[in-house]
Amino acid sequence: MTDFGYKDLNVVYEDNQIIVVIKPQNVPSQADASGDPDMLSVVKEYIKNKYNKPGNVYVGLVHRLDRPTGGLMVFARTSKSAERLCEAIKNGDFEKKYLCVTCGIPKQPVGHLTHYLKKNEKTNTVEIVPMMTEGAKKAELEFHVLAEKNGFALVKVELITGRSHQIRAQMSFSGTPLFADAKYGADKRTLKHNLALWSSVLRFTHPTTGERLAYISYPPEDISPWKAFELGRFLNFAAVTDPYGNMKNYIDFAKTEDK
Repeated sequence: MTDFGYKDLNVVYEDNQIIVVIKPQNVPSQADASGDPDMLSVVKEYIKNKYNKPGNVYVGLVHRLDRPTGGLMVFARTSKSAERLCEAIKNGDFEKKYLCVTCGIPKQPVGHLTHYLKKNEKTNTVEIVPMMTEGAKKAELEFHVLAEKNGFALVKVELITGRSHQIRAQMSFSGTPLFADAKYGADKRTLKHNLALWSSVLRFTHPTTGERLAYISYPPEDISPWKAFELGRFLNFAAVTDPYGNMKNYIDFAKTEDK
């Protein structure tokens, strides 16, 4: 997406410490060799223009999404918030849930995958390797099949670790590559579409107020393969009260019994 700029930025939430945005597919999280507009630069440009900030604008990149993946990202607006969010991610206090569509149906409706991944710099992919391989990193996720249609499955994935290409590599190794994922063996008939992987839910503690926050983003429901599934059935919205008596939205995936 070469014409993506700060005026196109979809902002879900912002304050003086964090900004939560929707990353379009095929936009890199940070600058790369392509020279294409990237999320970090666009968010900086947005803040600079909106608040008339002179000079360089600080924005902290605390997590990434693969270029072809779309959905929710949070950036820090101060170094203190960046440090606290990075620590939360390191300590497992930062929940990331994704929706994806797989080519083929996972053998089990619910599963926990643990593999060891190693980056292949020549192909820009990651490979599943034995645990003792030098440079290998442990990768864990949990998945939940929400629906099936015509040999494809709508799957919820919750990351336990956050490795590059993790969902793509682990699901492919398990026999169900993601829809339109050319790097990891998707059905060739799907390759004319965008990768079916979307960062749908982020839940984390605000770095300064301590409030528990939750945000949601739907994949583009009007295009394939998402339009084959009734996505709204699998997301749960409820109003809850925080410790101070204030109402706020709590958002999560619905239970599978609702399938």
